[in-house]
Amino acid sequence: FPFPYTPYRIQERFMAALYGALEAGRVGIFESPTGTGKSLSLICGALSWLRDFEEKKQQEEAQLLALEDSRQEGKKETTSAAPGCPETKDGAGEPDWITAFVQKKEERDLVDRLKEEQIRRKKREDRLEKIRHNVQLKYAAKRKRSEEDETKRLLQLSKEVLSEGVGVDVVEQLDHNEEELILAEYESDEEKKVVPGLEEDDDDLEEEHVTKIYYCSRTHSQLSQFVREVQKSPFGKDTRLVSLGSRQNLCVNEEVRRLGALQLINDRCMEMQKNKHERKNDEENEGKKRRVSRTVCPFYSYEQMQFLRDEVLVEVKDIEQLVALGRETKACPYYGSRYAIPAAQLVVLPYQMLLHEPTRSAAGIKLKDQIVIIDEAHNLIDTITCIHSVEVSGSQLCCAHSQLLQYMERYRKRLKAKNLMYIKQILYLLERFVAVLGGNVNQNPSCQAVSQTGTVLKSINDFLFQSQIDNINLFKIQRYCEKSLISRKLFGFVERYGSPAIAVKINKDNQKLAGLQNFLLTLQQGSDKEGDPPVENHQLRTASPLMQIEGFLSALTNANQDGRVILNRQGTVGQSSLKFLLLNPAVHFAKVVEECRAVIIAGGTMQPVADFREQLLSCAGVDPARIVEFSCGHVIPPENILPIILCSGPSNQQLEFTYQTRDLPQMMDETGRILCNVCNVVPGGVVCFFPSYEYEKQVYAHWEKTGLLTRLATKKKIFQEPKKANQVEQVLVEYAKCIKRCSQAEGQMTGALLLSVVGGKMSEGINFSDDLGRCVIMVGMPYPNIKSPELQEKMTWLDKTMPRDAGQTPSRVLIENLCMKAVNQSIGRAIRHQKDFASILLLDHRYARPATFNKLPQWIRERTQVKPTFGSAFAELRKVRTCILCTA
Repeated sequence: FPFPYTPYRIQERFMAALYGALEAGRVGIFESPTGTGKSLSLICGALSWLRDFEEKKQQEEAQLLALEDSRQEGKKETTSAAPGCPETKDGAGEPDWITAFVQKKEERDLVDRLKEEQIRRKKREDRLEKIRHNVQLKYAAKRKRSEEDETKRLLQLSKEVLSEGVGVDVVEQLDHNEEELILAEYESDEEKKVVPGLEEDDDDLEEEHVTKIYYCSRTHSQLSQFVREVQKSPFGKDTRLVSLGSRQNLCVNEEVRRLGALQLINDRCMEMQKNKHERKNDEENEGKKRRVSRTVCPFYSYEQMQFLRDEVLVEVKDIEQLVALGRETKACPYYGSRYAIPAAQLVVLPYQMLLHEPTRSAAGIKLKDQIVIIDEAHNLIDTITCIHSVEVSGSQLCCAHSQLLQYMERYRKRLKAKNLMYIKQILYLLERFVAVLGGNVNQNPSCQAVSQTGTVLKSINDFLFQSQIDNINLFKIQRYCEKSLISRKLFGFVERYGSPAIAVKINKDNQKLAGLQNFLLTLQQGSDKEGDPPVENHQLRTASPLMQIEGFLSALTNANQDGRVILNRQGTVGQSSLKFLLLNPAVHFAKVVEECRAVIIAGGTMQPVADFREQLLSCAGVDPARIVEFSCGHVIPPENILPIILCSGPSNQQLEFTYQTRDLPQMMDETGRILCNVCNVVPGGVVCFFPSYEYEKQVYAHWEKTGLLTRLATKKKIFQEPKKANQVEQVLVEYAKCIKRCSQAEGQMTGALLLSVVGGKMSEGINFSDDLGRCVIMVGMPYPNIKSPELQEKMTWLDKTMPRDAGQTPSRVLIENLCMKAVNQSIGRAIRHQKDFASILLLDHRYARPATFNKLPQWIRERTQVKPTFGSAFAELRKVRTCILCTA
């Protein structure tokens, strides 16, 4: 395998296993600890397979075409042969010549297709080669663009000069800006959805999708990091790679970016595209009633986006470079990158884009016979569940009802019968949803108290019956919302009339609209009382609640057994909510596994893998023989890591942090004593994980009261993980600075202690390498809250649908697995490269139980020591300290 340096032995094994899985079309679960060069192994293994696959395919094509050519030559020579041969029949009763004709036609079709593909490939390669080597071409395109901009500007100026002298036409019933708020006639439910295309006749749009690898990860930064690894790899120069992202990450139109909230950015962008196509039609049908032109996006130009597409394919670029290129070429990176998908060999994209089918098809992603690699997949089941679960609040439901009712009243005379029918159905649905929460849709949700508070779970069918909406076809409503763009029209309407800041002149026509303003104002005031919500959510709640509700309606079209509806009744109707909970993520993953040639699920800590096998792959109908597992050790020497399961503390108090015992003062005191001793012998940084924010707060307050915190602070400066995401970076910077300062000063203070939370901001995606994490401590076992209605429903569903595992119920296995996945993620933060070293302390005797112990990652499990008493564990820690001082 080509590699930028001599690979570790485990990297070679990883690449060989990956190559084999791709070749055999398997579904692979691959585990390679962080710090072992997993990304490079994935890149070099997968791209080596793709290169070989392409070469083999081209050789087979060449052989077929050569065979066809030689046949044609032979035909010419034998055309003079005698035609009078007797007709024979084959076994199926068909004459031989018919069978031969059909076979030949199939062969001819295949050859024609191959020839077409060859021509396309040649055209594409020539085009990209030209761009790669011809700098002149770039400048010519740039110059042409600036000339076009100048022409447009002059044209606009002359139009403005001309229009100044012309009198205003007789005012129509509605002004031009308001015309666009009216729903177009909705022809019929069976009508084919027509997407306004670009220049459809351009054969580039019909481009065949080449065999490719779709690589997806969780966050934007992880994807950028992966692209940088590709750039450094031997494949960096000649791989056609495209990065996909959301409009929030890729939009280069400042006016749109300023909107901030993703849903608003999406909407504005779609609106501008629609304006572009309507402007084109307006120009064709130029006449007396021609509307004033609306805003179109200057970056949405097909020619410019084609240029950007080619630039993207010529050289590997991450999202930041793609955005910079978009600004420079005045082309939209969001759409330009999508045009590059068919010809790309490697497509890098976030989870949601691949795992959510509507988003996938909207982006033009075709999975048939392709390769999918899902990295950082330890949370894959939760991710699929979250993507397909939707929640709407009572205030959103009431707000949407009010907006839609005002909209209907305002334009009743202009709307066609079918539109009115669907609007009335949606209004009825909203009314029933609010009634189910115990409220009245016509009253302010913030002022309506809920009589029966609590949480109730319903099957989809039960919820539809209780809401009295089982007679409404939700599939048709969903189609209507999609095709009529009603939420977008409503958003424009509210933008125009709904903002309390804009005074609307009250006359006969818009008296009702003043009511909408007042209602929105009370909603705003009501929500402000509950504590300031983030601006983004606030904008969404008042501007486009119908969008969120469309998602909820869509979720209700899932099969009855695959989901539940949670009715969450709180103090007021506004605070109450309806939530769709997906129970069976396999239904949405099945399509990915069925269509793809091979699927690789990879991560640093995939243990325990039973979840993936049972809940995801078996339920998705994957044949067990198709599943392959690979797990490798770490690159560090065995002596560089010291994992200890500690069963009791310094005063022989047994360590068992159950919900009943963990709040006892003696348990909190014992934890403090362990930390004091560890901080005395471990230099640098110590990271201590607690099961929850609440428990960490409780322990901290107890230590403060007993004076233990002051003792700890003599050796280590104490930092706490903040709850707000935007403060994490600052805390980490301070923590790192303090450790560096202490290592240089050599005073009494030896470093810092970071109190963190399992599943919080510090337990995933943050590296505590070298001195930042010389010891990681896990306090107790972070079991999830089994009183949570969602978790209880999931447990019940698993017990009904899954087989028992080694005598344990599936729900019990789920709880154990959720706990150990969280532990493995947290303790894996410490070792980040080959020369790193650290100790890991698991404070709870239950970790030593075989079923729990076996769920630790193999590379940690092999080196773990179980210590019944604190003395022996402390002696081991002192040994490590001696080693550290020797190496220092």
